[in-house]
Amino acid sequence: MLLDVLQRYWGYDGFRPLQEQAMRSVLDGRDSVVVLPTGGGKSLCYQAPAMCREGLAVVVSPLISLMKDQVDALVSNGIPAAFVNSTQSAAERSRVSDDLRGGRFKLLYVSPEKLVQDRMVEFLKDLNVSTFAIDEAHCVSEWGHDFRPEYRQLNLLRENFPTIGLHAYTATATQRVREDIVKSLRLRQPNILIGSFDRPNLIYKVERRKSGLGQVREILDRHKGESGIIYCTTRADVDKLSLELNGQDFQTLPYHAGMSDDERRRNQESFIEERCDIIVATVAFGMGIDKSNVRFVIHYGMPKALENYQQESGRSGRDGLEAECCLLYSGSEMVRWRKMIDESPPGPAHEAAFQSLEAMTRFATGVTCRHKSLVNYFGQELPAEQAESCGACDVCLGQLDLVEDSLVVGQKILSSIFRQEQRFGSDYTTMVLKGSKEQRVLQNGHDQLSTYGLLADAPQKSIRDWVEQLVGQNFLKKEGEYSLLKITDDGWKLLRGEATPKLLKPAAPTKEKRKAAVIADSWDSVDRGLFDSLRDLRRVKAGAMSVPAYIVFSDTTLRDMARRRPTTIAGFHSVKGVGEKKLADFGQEFINHIVNYCQQYGVETNTVQPDPNAKTTIVETEPEETGPNVSALAAFRLFREGKSVAEVANFMSRAMSTVAGYLSEFIRHDGVTDPSPWVPADLIPRVEAAVRKHGFERMRPIFDELNGEVSYELIRPVLDCLRVRMHFGEET
Repeated sequence: MLLDVLQRYWGYDGFRPLQEQAMRSVLDGRDSVVVLPTGGGKSLCYQAPAMCREGLAVVVSPLISLMKDQVDALVSNGIPAAFVNSTQSAAERSRVSDDLRGGRFKLLYVSPEKLVQDRMVEFLKDLNVSTFAIDEAHCVSEWGHDFRPEYRQLNLLRENFPTIGLHAYTATATQRVREDIVKSLRLRQPNILIGSFDRPNLIYKVERRKSGLGQVREILDRHKGESGIIYCTTRADVDKLSLELNGQDFQTLPYHAGMSDDERRRNQESFIEERCDIIVATVAFGMGIDKSNVRFVIHYGMPKALENYQQESGRSGRDGLEAECCLLYSGSEMVRWRKMIDESPPGPAHEAAFQSLEAMTRFATGVTCRHKSLVNYFGQELPAEQAESCGACDVCLGQLDLVEDSLVVGQKILSSIFRQEQRFGSDYTTMVLKGSKEQRVLQNGHDQLSTYGLLADAPQKSIRDWVEQLVGQNFLKKEGEYSLLKITDDGWKLLRGEATPKLLKPAAPTKEKRKAAVIADSWDSVDRGLFDSLRDLRRVKAGAMSVPAYIVFSDTTLRDMARRRPTTIAGFHSVKGVGEKKLADFGQEFINHIVNYCQQYGVETNTVQPDPNAKTTIVETEPEETGPNVSALAAFRLFREGKSVAEVANFMSRAMSTVAGYLSEFIRHDGVTDPSPWVPADLIPRVEAAVRKHGFERMRPIFDELNGEVSYELIRPVLDCLRVRMHFGEET
């Protein structure tokens, strides 16, 4: 039954790791704690069982934007769902209440603040509630990195609904946090399911922040036209970096708590709806973002906890495709975070913050596989096949070089710290080793030490980095308000030659970089031009529906379309992520688009045949033909009479987007070279100039070049006519 539901509503033909066990817990009414990484399919663990049971599943969700996006996604799949929050009018809330009483919804999303209100509890008691799902459950725990007191009050669910199963879901929870969740929610013998914390599709890269803006630009150049998030640690950094990037021809929008609610909302919607590719934000941005096709996350500064980093970087690649996670850190941030924690009141949260910061520092300055470091922190090991190399981080890809004689360099640094009586910090120690003539060094007489100038030939930044790497590898530790360097037990072993550190230097610029395997695999057999073309169609459909683009189809689904290139309903239904409702809503239009593209560029179709035994729902659609179908030919006649797209759409009772597709077919079919019957004359030269500048492959750069002033529906006929002129040699 579960598999039938997955196929029917989501277009999936199997479970991800632990999903089936998690779903069985819901169906059996047994309490559970489910820890799966971002992108691991947590939501399905309660959404799919809700469609298999009588009654209503109540989902606790922390943010309004997250509720709306998830409900929109469910409705687009044909699932009756709703939310209740403060953005709704009294009339809207009343309609939702009536539909709930009438049993017309399967899932209800509500905030923890709303759920714990007496009035809401009593209302739910009158409904046929089947289960409670608590999302972002790490917020329950004081040991969690994002503790929220209102989550603590959810223990009233056990008192008021003693026979109903409670299920906690999170992407980030250490063992201590998991135990606190069980205790706080008063779960009864819960089924605890812990998935792998590894995200093999994420490519981790860590650099010390040097040029800052230059490093960010280099990353962005690798991801032109793709969605990404840049996290900054301060509001000032957000505003400054966003302005600088916009001044260098990147299109970004800022997001932080110092902006008005309306401005934040507009910028977030622009990012979600793909009107803007890059958002520059503080950590205020993210938890409510259910956007699957984020292809990169840049941290323009080090987070204060490894849990934060795992969660924030994990907002990329949620569709399972490759994504790049770049961390740019500096020693000053480590000092600032430590000082802030020192000033916080003692207690469990204070202790947990220190442990998380130390783990974050070790991750940033370490030289072991990034994937291994992350999963080890959460008490897990990488699979055996990744033990030698994960193939998806800077360490394993050979993008970092080790200092030739790390032992000797480490001994020199620790010897200097010992001779300085362990009374100074990193910057001062760097000056001594470099042989600085700075006044403090001379006044302290440290120019007379045997270690003075011992690393004079090394760049000062490199020496400073090595000190931090020794701290990260536990050969040194920092103590007190001024972060004085102290030699640890491991450090004494290093001095005796019984332990060897790993110290990094930047990779040689001529060194050949290994390509991440996950990138090559995910693009295997995908026609990139068709994929980009399908993205443009998806964007148009999403804009017409006023929903985020991924709600129409995810990047994973578009890549599978561009790999399979189906021309039949059965073939389209076999595409990953195409359920029955999306087959009915979008199938024929996307098939027509694929057929047109493949005919135009001579690309092979139906490269993967559908399983003849698979269930395929027959939807009412026009018969497949090798040329224009009957409706298209009818539209051709009207276009020849000089009718506009709007007039043809009205005459044929078809959607504008469908008729725009007919027009594209007509232009190619009849060899039309003049788009003026359908595009205002003053716009044609502007569009043509943009096409000549950016080429014919994608409409998005052309749209952007025209500052969004010319719609895709007007760009496309000009583009098609130019292609015809090129075909006949009239355009070069």
